[in-house]
Amino acid sequence: MRSCLRLWSLVLCCLLLCSAVPVAAEEPAHIGARRELFVDDWMIHSLDNARQELHHPQPQEIAITYDGPAEGNTSYYVRILKDGDKYRMYYRGSHYDWEQRKRGHAEVVCYAESDDAIHWTKPDLGLFEFNGSKQNNIVWSGIGAHNFSPFLDTNPACKADEKFKALGRGKGGLYAFASPDGIHWQLMHDKPVITKGAFDSQNLAFWDEHRGRYVDFHRAFSNKVRAIMTCTSEDFLKWTQPTLIDIKDSPPQHLYTNATIAYPRAPHLFLAFPKRFVPSRKAAWHPDPENNHPGVSDGVLMTSRDGNTWKRWDEAFLRPGQNQERWWQRNNHIAWGITTTPSPLPGEVPELSLYAIENYYVGPCRLRRFTLRQDGFVSINAPYTGGEMTTRLITFDKSQGDTPVELELNLATSAAGSVQYELLDESGTPIPGFTLKESEEFYGDELAHTATWKGNSDLSQLAGKPVRVRFVLKDADLYSLRFRNE
Repeated sequence: MRSCLRLWSLVLCCLLLCSAVPVAAEEPAHIGARRELFVDDWMIHSLDNARQELHHPQPQEIAITYDGPAEGNTSYYVRILKDGDKYRMYYRGSHYDWEQRKRGHAEVVCYAESDDAIHWTKPDLGLFEFNGSKQNNIVWSGIGAHNFSPFLDTNPACKADEKFKALGRGKGGLYAFASPDGIHWQLMHDKPVITKGAFDSQNLAFWDEHRGRYVDFHRAFSNKVRAIMTCTSEDFLKWTQPTLIDIKDSPPQHLYTNATIAYPRAPHLFLAFPKRFVPSRKAAWHPDPENNHPGVSDGVLMTSRDGNTWKRWDEAFLRPGQNQERWWQRNNHIAWGITTTPSPLPGEVPELSLYAIENYYVGPCRLRRFTLRQDGFVSINAPYTGGEMTTRLITFDKSQGDTPVELELNLATSAAGSVQYELLDESGTPIPGFTLKESEEFYGDELAHTATWKGNSDLSQLAGKPVRVRFVLKDADLYSLRFRNE
């Protein structure tokens, strides 16, 4: 009996000691006034009968057909960027001769432009001779032409004659190029500036405004699987040692390209759209009777907050669809660059446009436009029976003047659906004046809806204080939020 009592005393002491150990409090994350998307789980504290739902771009018209003199069935590695009121497109001009089983001509860099990112023209530039004529849209020939990848340099310290920069593959690695106008290009250095990696892909770099540096993403191999490396630079010529990105919780898969951007509406977030290559599969339809070019491809979505650690959505973001030409080989390459375009529907707000290659190797290659809701990559979705999502503990900024601080939401419901919201303090207690009972019942579809509680939207009194936002959704999608203070 005494032994039992002593044992129970020890157990009781252990329980008391364990209960006395303080639990580390959650540190609030400061988001200021920036927009947060739900493309990863960083903002999510809990989900109840709700889930993150991956959305898919919808096919639209053919944006451009690569049927010019220097173009053809292997025109590829497309780059689209916005320069003021003009959109610029760069791509490889090349063709594969199936009868001769070899490249039809030397690869060149071709150029197109647009006023609306929907209708494209190929200007006659007169810069490089091709087949005895300079009447063409070629902007570069020679080293780097295989996968020339330009960007508009927004670095405040950028020189005027280097307003545009690019990387392109040459002997020994990636070479740096510069241009004052995006048309006339020259090498910045006679040696490669990045040498570690495997560069037969669309290797890219850009000025990372949020972190104040140049960042690169290029091809590598990891255990014989196509992978992605990254490095950074202060001046675009001297780069850190490249390292493999870490794609947590996803199996190794061939990532043929990466198409990484800093998302313009939330530039602290990197989004990437790799072309996923499955070399072990053969398309049911094939233009090569000997079927010597196996493999099928689709597009996936990845996201990162530092450029090193990534989340990959293993379900396809862009499926090949019912077009049989997209089911062969290296199709479904998502072009590097997202634009914002008007919706053709009356009363609709502008939408995102992405572009993807089809008819590769069959020819001539085409670039199709796809559209997606702004911020519409992933949503918090709940069924008609209802669900909830609560954010992590956050703080936001007050305004600099008399402007109120308001919770801006990108969300959509069905006619019978709804969204309500409340603010919780650190202990999880609803904050008076901002409770669910006082919340409006929202139904509709808006990119920038202002949340209200009994008609009040001003959250200035809570600026700087740790809070959570609890959402109650019914047949609804929540795409993004921010605490607007301007």
